[in-house]
Amino acid sequence: MNELDKKENYTNQTFEDIKHIDENGIEYWDARELQSVLNYKEWRKFENVINKAKKSCENSEITVIEHFVDIDKTIKMPKGATKNIRDYKLTRYACYLIAQNGDTRKKVIALAQTYFAIQTRKQEISEKEYSSLTEDEKRFYQRNLTKKGNYSLNQTAKNVGVKNFDKFHNFGYKGLYNGETADDIAKRKGLRYREDILDNMGSDELIANLFRISQTEQKLKRDNIQSEKEANKAHYEVGFKIRKTIKELGGTMPEDLPTPKKSLKQLEKENKKSLKKK
Repeated sequence: MNELDKKENYTNQTFEDIKHIDENGIEYWDARELQSVLNYKEWRKFENVINKAKKSCENSEITVIEHFVDIDKTIKMPKGATKNIRDYKLTRYACYLIAQNGDTRKKVIALAQTYFAIQTRKQEISEKEYSSLTEDEKRFYQRNLTKKGNYSLNQTAKNVGVKNFDKFHNFGYKGLYNGETADDIAKRKGLRYREDILDNMGSDELIANLFRISQTEQKLKRDNIQSEKEANKAHYEVGFKIRKTIKELGGTMPEDLPTPKKSLKQLEKENKKSLKKK
């Protein structure tokens, strides 16, 4: 039997069994326990995977410390001695990123990828809950999904040969926005230099872009695309077809949707100030 797969009797329940619930009712996983389940003998090697996962989280513009919480543990040593060791409290999303960056030769890694991806999706709010949100709350929700979607798309695009990601994403925008690049969209919206266009979209516009992102990733995989040129072409085609569908349904073109008065970054700052005052 392959050394990497000595434990082949893992099931989804394995990951449920090591799940913890804190005093606030929030679920988390202990990194040291996850290390054992994922069949990593050395903490040093597993922490390298954690660091890659943290970088992936950072690249998705998601706050790392919210998903990877450093904790110290004291363990007993021989002759009554003790030793402090490093550990992490991990969210479900953190576990998903760790699985994505793990040793793909291990069968348990593939199981973990599937388990945490599906369970993360199940955590997303229901349609009824979504309808009760304010427009700004819907924007935050959809923006979070586009961050995750763009990270996943970038990983897939990288694997098929994409190196110039600005150009790659502009092909998608051009298809969806009737030839406009990200810079064109920013200028039309009256944004400052390097201000994020996705942070300045309403929920409907974000949904259109999320659909573009997810469908492009599926097309890259489905059509077995293997070059940057073909990937750019595919991104444009997906954006264009989504635009065509919106038009056929009598919807509002993305460039004609209103730009919110405040960016999500502004709203975040205001929320933090409000919490500090309280």
